[in-house]
Amino acid sequence: MSDSLHELWLRGIAFNPAAPSDVLIRLMDQAAGEAAPLMCEGRDLPDDVIDAALRHPDRGIRRALACNRHVDPSRLAPLATDPSGIVRGRLAGGPRPRFRSRWVRPLPDDILVTLLTAQDGGEDGMLTEHEIVAELSSSRQIPLSFYRSMAGHEHPRIRVQAAWRWQSLSPAQREALLDDPDPEVREAAWKSSWELDPEAVEAKLPSIGSLSKPHVLGTCALSLALVEQCFADDTVHPLTWNRHTPADAVARLARHPEAKVREMVAARPDLGPDLVTELREDPDQHVRMRARLHPFPRTWAEYWAIQRVIGHGPDCICPITEPATEPSPDWFAACAASEEPVLRRVAASWAGLPAELVETLAQDDDEEVRIRLACHQPLAPPDLLLDVFVSRPAHRPHLLTLPAFPRIGRAHLIDHPDPEVRALAAADPDLPEPPVEDSDESVCRAAAANPSLTPEALETLLADLRTAEGAAANPSLPVPRMHTLLDRCLNAATPPTSSRRRETTST
Repeated sequence: MSDSLHELWLRGIAFNPAAPSDVLIRLMDQAAGEAAPLMCEGRDLPDDVIDAALRHPDRGIRRALACNRHVDPSRLAPLATDPSGIVRGRLAGGPRPRFRSRWVRPLPDDILVTLLTAQDGGEDGMLTEHEIVAELSSSRQIPLSFYRSMAGHEHPRIRVQAAWRWQSLSPAQREALLDDPDPEVREAAWKSSWELDPEAVEAKLPSIGSLSKPHVLGTCALSLALVEQCFADDTVHPLTWNRHTPADAVARLARHPEAKVREMVAARPDLGPDLVTELREDPDQHVRMRARLHPFPRTWAEYWAIQRVIGHGPDCICPITEPATEPSPDWFAACAASEEPVLRRVAASWAGLPAELVETLAQDDDEEVRIRLACHQPLAPPDLLLDVFVSRPAHRPHLLTLPAFPRIGRAHLIDHPDPEVRALAAADPDLPEPPVEDSDESVCRAAAANPSLTPEALETLLADLRTAEGAAANPSLPVPRMHTLLDRCLNAATPPTSSRRRETTST
């Protein structure tokens, strides 16, 4: 039996939903090669299998487990103090690829505290504690509830982290950090306080790198001299969304010769009614559209809710994260009933939308409304999820991770010209005859994993390179047969040369 066939059996068994714990634990043998890390990263696992992976001597196994999006993250707590910095860093970085599921998994508070307060990066010296914290900070795995509690946390290193988010703090929190009993916290607070001091921002800007300047100009308090310099240098774009931009500068931006600048200003909540009226008659259609939305964005939270939707297009795969501030449910309900497609898209992007509004928007004439509803809304109907899967390939990896995605009722797609759609239909257990001889290998593999097949039918498929992996992943495969296949694979294996083994021994 060829090594290629053995590898297919191992990969298939690793993802067989009916494989019991003893089978999955056997797959962690070094002779199983890449099947073990693929399994530890790519599927839900029973508790005893998780325990075995947490204790496994191969850091490649533990590293893979750290990226698992299916396992309750609280079970991964031991990895936050793993001897390997590579493992800690992967836990901090979160599951990858991130486009597969656009929902970002938050880590529990105890794991966050462990990673943020670590004194070193692990025994292997592969990463520093600061590099691991940088991974965590960019992963979006820190929930807003934790950020909001950081300023009053008992551990001073957590309060230091709070100081670096200066503008998200209340005035009382800023004062408390500036007067903190810990000198490191006071220093961090003092170093951050410049962001809301216009003269300090003006003095600091020349020393800031060019990549960071737009962020500073778009978020910090600006002196009048710095605003004038932006107009003189034609670098006013960040001023259009900066809530600290002076009122007279906002008025000048509303009459700027560049349409994109006027468009960004047109929906600001601090724009006066006279300017709104003026921009509703603007020569540019995009400016007019943003100005028409003005009765709705009355707060900065509403402004940013709209901004997160405009210009992203139907194939946007940006991560779905919790906004720092959120408009009221009544505002989202008003958006759902609006004649403006943009506002209905905003409503469709809110996970808290009531069921009756979800039902209405699922029938919306605007395709982007339906797409956003499918990707963002837990109550989106299964038939909508399937429709978007078929019509928009960019969203397929994300849609397949959603609990409401239909697992049956897909047989009508079996003749679809797109092989990825046919593969989805081939896995439908209601399909009378799974197409194990389709022209596309992915369809054959999906058909071979169809649970409607009998154990007897699987034997032929296990011997075919096109269907072996799917047949080994089939839940109808008897458990004794899984063990027999493992015996043949593991006993026949030569000393491992897989990438997992190489990763384990590399420096």
